[in-house]
Amino acid sequence: MTSLPQARLDALMSRYQAVEDQLAAGPDRDSYVKLSREFSELGPVVEAVKGLRATTAELNDVEALLADASTDSEMRALAQSEKPVLEERRTALEHQIRLALIPKDAMDERNVILEIRAGTGGDEASLFAGDLFRMYERYAAEEGWKVEVDSIAEGTMGGFKEIIAEIRGAGAFSRLKFESGVHRVQRVPATEGSGRIHTSTATVAVLPEAQEVDLAINEADLKVDTLRSGGAGGQHVNKTESAVRMTHIPSGIVVLMQEERSQHRNRAKALSILRARLYDLERSKRDAERAAERRGQVGTGDRSERIRTYNFPQGRVTDHRIGLTLYKLPQVMAGEALGEIIDALVTEHQAALLAAEDA
Repeated sequence: MTSLPQARLDALMSRYQAVEDQLAAGPDRDSYVKLSREFSELGPVVEAVKGLRATTAELNDVEALLADASTDSEMRALAQSEKPVLEERRTALEHQIRLALIPKDAMDERNVILEIRAGTGGDEASLFAGDLFRMYERYAAEEGWKVEVDSIAEGTMGGFKEIIAEIRGAGAFSRLKFESGVHRVQRVPATEGSGRIHTSTATVAVLPEAQEVDLAINEADLKVDTLRSGGAGGQHVNKTESAVRMTHIPSGIVVLMQEERSQHRNRAKALSILRARLYDLERSKRDAERAAERRGQVGTGDRSERIRTYNFPQGRVTDHRIGLTLYKLPQVMAGEALGEIIDALVTEHQAALLAAEDA
């Protein structure tokens, strides 16, 4: 237990008790919601601290028995058998607490704006972008998250040149943020007559949903154009100017939104995506300042970095950041085994953060 900051653990225990007392006193609705959230967040680490201290006390008793020359042989044998079990439990609880003490990314519980764009490879890249979107859609369903498509630019032979969607659910960003980067596919395209394997790419951007409190946008910095929607839509298409093209003049970022029939809704969605992109730029600048400390762990997170290869002939998926290869390509593409890759990335990321804390 010497490696853990005992004063900080004591402060956590005191805060937990204080929050419990405030909840019992019947606060107003807003305070109740805020305190309940804090209480549920503190609960697991407080239970782990209690368990660790109880286990340490048991271990001290066992070691005292073993050190006492008067301990009879039967009691000594029992103590010797209990000691490794208690040591293993203590180690596991210490690790759990150390992870809980790592400063959390404030965005981890946010919803996600997912952007997938076809890269090199023409029609095959668009098809692959479609495959990736369906993979994330299925994974979201496994996690109990909701997916809502905001914008689509379809490929000429299927798939998407670009697709933007919102993924809503607890912890969505904490899990999906490792997916940002260049994804590469190696397979024989359906249009390939000679059976040659082609390599294509798609770029994935995972942005935390930003709120006005995170980043205020000056209306004077926006140029908003309305235009008639294109694509599917029946009689409504080209009759009303419901589509919105929003340009952020300082950054040059442009968002076109035309999926909704209402100009008001298209404007609101365009502003939401614009805010997420601008906030992501700010986060990227801050991350770049600390990139040297993290580089070589789970990668820089730069979306120009190739992060994963999906090799269809060999049925394997390789994540290049951590050197993980799974021969479960169909299960990964079905969203079932994607969690295994994400779990490994989360574990590696936590290890990097722990190493930084120790340093």
